Amino acid sequence: MTTATTPTPTTGIRLRRVVLMVVLSIVVYAAFALWGDVHKIGIGLGRFRWWTFGAALGLAFGNYVLRFFKWQFYLARLDVRDVGVVDSFLTFLSGFALTVSPGKVGEIFKSIVLLETHGVPIERTAPIVVADRLSDVLGIAVLIAIGSIGFRGGLVPAALGAAFVLALVVVVSSRRASRRVIAFVSSLPGPFRKIGPRLDAAYDSLALLVSPKNLVLPTLLSTAAWLLECLALAVILRGFAADVPVTLCTFFYATSTLAGAASGSPGGIGVTEAGLREQMTTMGHVDAATSTAAMMLVRFATLWFAVALGFAAIAAIKRRYPHLLKS
Repeated sequence: MTTATTPTPTTGIRLRRVVLMVVLSIVVYAAFALWGDVHKIGIGLGRFRWWTFGAALGLAFGNYVLRFFKWQFYLARLDVRDVGVVDSFLTFLSGFALTVSPGKVGEIFKSIVLLETHGVPIERTAPIVVADRLSDVLGIAVLIAIGSIGFRGGLVPAALGAAFVLALVVVVSSRRASRRVIAFVSSLPGPFRKIGPRLDAAYDSLALLVSPKNLVLPTLLSTAAWLLECLALAVILRGFAADVPVTLCTFFYATSTLAGAASGSPGGIGVTEAGLREQMTTMGHVDAATSTAAMMLVRFATLWFAVALGFAAIAAIKRRYPHLLKS
């Protein structure tokens, strides 16, 4: 095993960003609570069956396990085989600490960890972030289609979303189209001129990961993984004795998650919450106070649970590799 001494960005800025996002989330959730009537939310939480929140945490953790299998699949395809399962799992979880970074680009932190602990070049593994997001979008599109069964007219947005995703796959899978995009980026002024060569160096790995034969299993894993978080929403609503079909819960969670990701908002904060609450109220016929409380709980069980696990994983892996992130 080799280690690298290549300088990496300090974690201070990242930590401050996460703290800022936590504060922003508190403000957002407080606004939603005021909108949904704090008193009624308090009454609803008093009657809430809290074991369902524990079940939601378990379902969210199941999501992470399935996505870890996907991470292992990608590493194997890139022939990165000298990373032990424990190190790999901690590295995978560590990326969740930066879930609230814009567009989740902070998850490239996993590549930094592999560089410093096992000497794996960043250019080799960074494309996993892009491939991972692509398979997630494909999986969520499948769930939106499944969830649309719960109401009339839902197949139209599902079909449009699927068409967009397929077009994206075609572009990324095409070497000619991708090289043209990279050449265009390289021709731009400023920092883009430096990014271009890095994209070119990473493209071979990305092209391998998004080839049709390497998209099937990750997409199936993504579909199953995100379905677990859709079920987490359904379980929490059951905790409030709200009778909402699982298909509708799947549609609510999948569309809100996709909207949050597409917005570029860190962790989808604000956009995902608004989408969940609005759809539960208007389409699920859940009262405003209950939908607000359910939205908050499912976000704590998924987003903020993941962030907490990410920081715990960083602490654990630093105990194994004390030199990590000291440069």
